[in-house]
Amino acid sequence: MRPQHIIASATVVAARSPALVCAFAPASFGAGSSEPSSRAVGSRPSLSRPTSSKLQISSIDSGALSELEDLIADLMEVSNGESHGSRSSSFLLPSPGRSAPSSRSMSEASSAHGMPWTSTIGRTDETNPLLYMPFWEWQLDFMKSSLNNLHPIECTTLNELDVSYNENKEKRARIVNHCYASDEYRKIRMTYYDAGDSVQVFNSVWYPDAKYNLPVLGIDILSFNRKRYLAIVDFQPLHENEENHSTTYEHILQPIKDKYDNLKGRMSSKFYDETQFFSKEMLFARFEDSKIVQEDLFPAFKSYVKTHLDLVKSASPASSREDVLHVFDRQRAYDTYSADRDPAAGLFAAMFGKQWAEDFIYDFLFSLSERTEEGLNLSPPMFGGPPKGGGNPGGPGGPSAKCVAPIGKDSSKRPSLSSRG
Repeated sequence: MRPQHIIASATVVAARSPALVCAFAPASFGAGSSEPSSRAVGSRPSLSRPTSSKLQISSIDSGALSELEDLIADLMEVSNGESHGSRSSSFLLPSPGRSAPSSRSMSEASSAHGMPWTSTIGRTDETNPLLYMPFWEWQLDFMKSSLNNLHPIECTTLNELDVSYNENKEKRARIVNHCYASDEYRKIRMTYYDAGDSVQVFNSVWYPDAKYNLPVLGIDILSFNRKRYLAIVDFQPLHENEENHSTTYEHILQPIKDKYDNLKGRMSSKFYDETQFFSKEMLFARFEDSKIVQEDLFPAFKSYVKTHLDLVKSASPASSREDVLHVFDRQRAYDTYSADRDPAAGLFAAMFGKQWAEDFIYDFLFSLSERTEEGLNLSPPMFGGPPKGGGNPGGPGGPSAKCVAPIGKDSSKRPSLSSRG
């Protein structure tokens, strides 16, 4: 373990010790001060600092120093024993991209904004208007029962905009977002959009902790007027070659996909290049028969979710900071690629305004993404088939001209690892 990692780890653990916190408390926050001694969990620090903040050197007692010395000694023992177990050393590596836990309990977070809903805000002629709510409920129950240290995190953008809920009463549409994290995943985002029979959407993205060099689990399921359906469920690769991940996985997905002929479609190149950030075993479907949702899509979705968690739990974590940062950089590239091509951008803009849609997609849905000069693609979603105009690449009807760097290569427009966290 490198010295800076030992110091960082000591700082994290020491912050949990009341004796050490008090011993090194800034003078302006000492006894008798009107300022609070700590911030609420999940709040962000102020950019301004009191000019009078100085360490109370005289308040550092020998007991606190002794405790800190013992802590560093323990960490040094872990460092010396690195060769005996990679998991012990990698556990102490800081994981980028993680958000502070919310102050809410799991019960409070999972029921926020009345979830799971039982009735629609929109117009309906169906007995089950919230078509994808069973997907939401099953996933959340699975997360609670299967993930270690599952906890909620706040649904906010970089400028502190709360995007956990929004609605358009006039157009009878609403959207809800939940965010969670666990030992295995740095972020799991769940989004449900309800506009009655007009539109139903369930979307979720599972980002493994960056110490795991594994694909992102992406889920996007849409229904339009209960006549057209679109579904994508995939282990979305971070690297062009499957072998560049810590383990291969497509051979595990193939037997699942083979069970469902209705989920073997190919996507339109209107929004996505299926050679980037999509696997060969992606579940893709566009259909008009609603029975496929329950008979094929739901069981296949469950199998992919379970398999992804099995993959993460069986993977060996990275043993170097460089490897962790490389995986995190690939997750950034994934976010930028996805934000630029989100097929629901036009829908969000129409219902909640273009500015809200841009902040929502770039700073929340794909919070590591870099905004492009072109802005969002506000075209309606495509349902597959050959592009118009014969599919001439770069010509009318061909693939979108917007493109991030190919997988495995750097992008000159992508921010550096130190620019956003």
